[in-house]
Amino acid sequence: MAAAAAPYASWLSTAATRALSAAAQAKAAAAVYEAARAATVDPLLVAANRHQLVSLVLSNLFGQNAPAIAATEAAYEQLWAADVAAMVSYHSGASAVAAQLAPWAQAVRALPNPTAPALASGPAALAIPALGIGNTGIGNIFSIGNIGDYNLGNGNTGNANLGSGNTGQANLGSGNTGFFNFGSGNTANTNFGSGNLGNLNLGSGNDGNGNFGLGNIGDGNRGSGNVGSFNFGTANAGSFNVGSANHGSPNVGFANLGNNNLGIANLGNNNLGIANLGNNNLGIANLGNNNIGIGLTGDNMIGIGALNSGIGNLGFGNSGNNNIGLFNSGNNNIGFFNSGDSNFGFFNSGDTNTGFGNAGFTNTGFGNAGSGNFGFGNAGNNNFGFGNSGFENMGVGNSGAYNTGSFNSGTLNTGDLNSGDFNTGWANSGDINTGGFHSGDLNTGFGSPVDQPVMNSGFGNIGTGNSGFNNSGDANSGFQNTNTGAFFIGHSGLLNSGGGQHVGISNSGTGFNTGLFNTGFNNTGIGNSATNAAFTTTSGVANSGDNSSGGFNAGNDQSGFFDG
Repeated sequence: MAAAAAPYASWLSTAATRALSAAAQAKAAAAVYEAARAATVDPLLVAANRHQLVSLVLSNLFGQNAPAIAATEAAYEQLWAADVAAMVSYHSGASAVAAQLAPWAQAVRALPNPTAPALASGPAALAIPALGIGNTGIGNIFSIGNIGDYNLGNGNTGNANLGSGNTGQANLGSGNTGFFNFGSGNTANTNFGSGNLGNLNLGSGNDGNGNFGLGNIGDGNRGSGNVGSFNFGTANAGSFNVGSANHGSPNVGFANLGNNNLGIANLGNNNLGIANLGNNNLGIANLGNNNIGIGLTGDNMIGIGALNSGIGNLGFGNSGNNNIGLFNSGNNNIGFFNSGDSNFGFFNSGDTNTGFGNAGFTNTGFGNAGSGNFGFGNAGNNNFGFGNSGFENMGVGNSGAYNTGSFNSGTLNTGDLNSGDFNTGWANSGDINTGGFHSGDLNTGFGSPVDQPVMNSGFGNIGTGNSGFNNSGDANSGFQNTNTGAFFIGHSGLLNSGGGQHVGISNSGTGFNTGLFNTGFNNTGIGNSATNAAFTTTSGVANSGDNSSGGFNAGNDQSGFFDG
């Protein structure tokens, strides 16, 4: 009997020793977790940073807060860098703990029991137990609902994620779909930032690959709000531009509309200078082709034009017609160095703009390469804010469409950093979610990778495909929106009503209004009531005229202020 009991006594002794070792390693694993948790940035700091960004953006009507916004975003990236260090430290410490655990195989083999082989094959990887609830996998410490190994957070599907709601591997952040993302709400791989749709982006809200900046659409851009590829600057619509608000390729300068221009506000191709209208000009405000000089009207001329070479001008150096100001090569402008028509301001190469440096049309603001924008640095169309490369967004750095918020690469979101669609919240890579960090669809809460079998997320919604609170109709995000359009998707923002695809706050009318308190059709700004045709837009403040920019204009095709 003693002989029969000896192997069991030996095994129990070994088991006790191993249990003590496992307890010590569990304590070490807990210490690693606590250290990683202590090194992780307090979520309240992140929330405060995002709140500060929103406050700066909402008060940035004239661009005065641009440096503060850039500093706030830089601080945000530093917060993520601190979290990266915490994740790397956690992974290193957890791996060291796992390596020190001795396997059970030798001790179990000594047992005279047919179940010994099965026990022996049990994972030494009981190494780091899943000290949490509802996890499937190993090494998920103090976490809930993970499917995979070594996750620190909740609701991840994959391995080695630090955060919640990730689908993929080694993500630092939440709501990512992909692997090795440092940030939240990314869809794809190896992004350093949030809300990116694509790979190897450094920044937020990019739709494409290899971008460095905010809100770019395309590949290899360095800057913000570009539409195209390999641009260096802001709000370029085209490729290989160096500068800002160029519409074409490849320009060097500011607000050029055309190709191969070097300078400012040239309209045409291969110009060197300022406000030339035509091709192959060298100089200022030349109207024609192959000119060298200032204010020349015609082709193949050299010299300086008359006081005004156009007709109906008041000022100096105007080569266009009916201008008031200096060196305008376009027509019907008030200002200087405009190569477009019907502008109020300076350095505009587009038409019917109020502001400066606009290469698009009917913009109110500056540096817009797109059209119908209220703000600055937008390469997309009908945006309220700055640095948007998408269209009909209210916010900053959106490469998607119909978003109320910032750095969204998805569509019709209310919130920030969403690469999915129709979400109310933050950093969702899934669709139709209310809350944050979801990689699944139709979730309410935080950090779920699961698709829910429901029609809406949120609370009090009537219809289908809604997220948020108390919306009626289909495909709305936000709060208390009512969509009555039979052929439109819903609204984003709050308190919008009418046909569909309003973005912002308290817009009504037929549809496609972006901003605050607009009625009518296709307006961007504050309190506009124009009823534009399908391909025209109005931007600014309190305009009732179609295809207009500026403020308080009752007539059509107006720029500036108080025109009837």
